[in-house]
Amino acid sequence: MPRTPTVHDSRRHRWEKARSAGHGSRCVTVVTAVHGPSARFLPEAHASLCAQEMPDDWEWHWIVQEDGSSDAVAPHVPDDDRVTFRQGRPGGPGVARTMALAHADGAYVKVLDADDRLTPGALARDLAALEGGHGIAWTTSRALDLHPDGSTTGFPGDPDEGPVERGAVLAHWRAHDFLAQVHPATLCVRRDLLLALGGWMALPASEDTGLLLALNAVSRGWFTAEPGLLYRKWQGQATGQSAHVDPAERAARMAVAEARARSLAASGWAYDIPPPSTIACDGHFSAASRT
Repeated sequence: MPRTPTVHDSRRHRWEKARSAGHGSRCVTVVTAVHGPSARFLPEAHASLCAQEMPDDWEWHWIVQEDGSSDAVAPHVPDDDRVTFRQGRPGGPGVARTMALAHADGAYVKVLDADDRLTPGALARDLAALEGGHGIAWTTSRALDLHPDGSTTGFPGDPDEGPVERGAVLAHWRAHDFLAQVHPATLCVRRDLLLALGGWMALPASEDTGLLLALNAVSRGWFTAEPGLLYRKWQGQATGQSAHVDPAERAARMAVAEARARSLAASGWAYDIPPPSTIACDGHFSAASRT
């Protein structure tokens, strides 16, 4: 059963009340799906958020959505008015992230897995691309593997910095054994487009890749060459489990993700980029948008 309200909810209520009394800042909603084994990493993820230097009049709101309703996660949720913690029935990370969208109040949604960390300046670089007037609907960035000893390694074959044209992700993914040239764990996306596509795919894994393919079928993205994410490698991570590479399941996941992307591309629908964001963290338009 869903949990009863806790002190985290009362802090969130005070934050919303304080915001409604003043002027609204523009907002990036950071969405994190978490389960018991990964909860211990939440303080590090939070520290990486707190280290972000946001552009003027921008702020972040972090939604931590547990995939389940245990007692194992709440003790690790930081005491911060900018953090909302929710629980629900278990359904995997894609379901948890999509459920978190019920509380997403920013113009943009940034993915941050519970066991990962943002690098300094990551959110500002995402916003620069999305708000730069280049017709960009979503961004990704270089990711570095973070090993248990603290060392990092990069991924081979990162593209050059710049736009990711429509259809480019599917073409690369199909030609490289279902590996995309950009990492879905670094995604920052326009909230309205994310909702139009139904959030993350209802798959046991690869739900983030399926979303990335769908986004690129209807819109242009951006790749930032400067690292934006430290992708933790550890024994308990979901992508390291044997079920993740089961050949029959993997083939089925890839088939559904590809079929969805191709159907979207064939529909002829393309996402229209709205004007630069003027949506506040309380979900209302700022005064500047009314002029």
